[in-house]
Amino acid sequence: MSMIVISNTRVVQTSFPFDIHDGVDVVISDDRILDVGKHLASKYPQAKHFDASQMTVIPGMVCSHHHYYSGLSRGMLVKAGPQNDFIQVLKEWWWRLDRALDEEACLYSSLICSIDAIKAGTTCCIDHHASPSFISGSLSTIARGMRQVGIRGMTCYEVTDRNGQSDEIQAGIDENIAFAIEVEAAKKEHEPVLVEAMIGGHAPFTISEAGMGLLADACRKTNRGLHLHVAEDRYDVTWSHHKYAKDIVERLDDYGLLGDKTLLVHGLFLNDKEIEILNERNVYLAHNPRSNMNNHVGYFDALQKVHNLVLGTDGCGGNMFEEVKIAYFKHKDAGLSWWPQDFVSVLSRGNEILSTYFDAPFGRVEPGYKADLTFLKYENPTPLVSENAASHIVWGMSSNCVDSVMVDGNFVMKNREFAFDIQEIYAKASEVAAKVWKKVDSIAP
Repeated sequence: MSMIVISNTRVVQTSFPFDIHDGVDVVISDDRILDVGKHLASKYPQAKHFDASQMTVIPGMVCSHHHYYSGLSRGMLVKAGPQNDFIQVLKEWWWRLDRALDEEACLYSSLICSIDAIKAGTTCCIDHHASPSFISGSLSTIARGMRQVGIRGMTCYEVTDRNGQSDEIQAGIDENIAFAIEVEAAKKEHEPVLVEAMIGGHAPFTISEAGMGLLADACRKTNRGLHLHVAEDRYDVTWSHHKYAKDIVERLDDYGLLGDKTLLVHGLFLNDKEIEILNERNVYLAHNPRSNMNNHVGYFDALQKVHNLVLGTDGCGGNMFEEVKIAYFKHKDAGLSWWPQDFVSVLSRGNEILSTYFDAPFGRVEPGYKADLTFLKYENPTPLVSENAASHIVWGMSSNCVDSVMVDGNFVMKNREFAFDIQEIYAKASEVAAKVWKKVDSIAP
């Protein structure tokens, strides 16, 4: 048993009630929080110590929807045709990028996304992966990068027939099932599982009825939930009405794909009836404000109606301090009524997904909870109390404050330092990215 005492720190809870405790010790035993209170060090003389007297400790943040395949896309220099609507953006940009990815590119995408997330104080990323030229083994490769950095994760392969390959749907299904089996095998051997599996699909307008049936079978076989884009653009809604004479959510529900392990994404153009069904089925829906703004698809003005709303980035990095700020500011710009505490609660709710899949409590700095923690050096110039804690998170705290990060009871970054050479990884990633960009330029939309 390993034990560490986080001494003399300030604890800020990021879910209601936003309790604050000053000058307390947090005792970690293996992967769990054992005790929280004042003057605990003498009770655990065998424990190691970490002086956090100038720090604020918060529960780890979850990026509830990421695309690790975008990890090498920053500043991508490629030739692209017109991008006047969302489908053109996908065809000219993202669908060419994912087809250019091989095993090496997937690994370095995972390493870079994981490092950047940890540096920003994010302890878990829920990934939604695509690499049509490298499907078999792709999820194990993504997971390998996550484990190497030490971030907690979940991943899946986004099943689709958008590329016109008759066997691509089956290959995606097989990869989802294979990775879930890999995770289950690790559990049977009592190995610690840092990366979990979901069953992925791209978006309903790129998945046939046969594909939907295969996804439903995969969810049942693996006891995992579906991770799927829905209604990111009006095109998805129109396609469902034209092709199937159904709302998107009705189509998914007909296949039994909605439940408390399901994670849908975007939902900008879902109607009230569809949102009601999602709420009845306890489905999670990820809001991605930066991506929505970047793709000019509109604003999700019905988000306040969703019971299980969580926050993701849709591949725009893993910095959840940035995402929660923009989520709040864009919401106020749209003239709606939520305040910082509402959006901080949405961000924190991502921990509920982890609790479901990892069969352990996440999201509080309390005894019994998983020890996924973010340590901040935050100097508050005004009183910081439970009534305004969420406002300090939105208006004051940022990734610049992140000093250390703990995942599963282990420091994966301490005093802004990793236990391995990240510069070597960044340098190699830049080389790999240049090769990927060259491939993208050779791929027709």
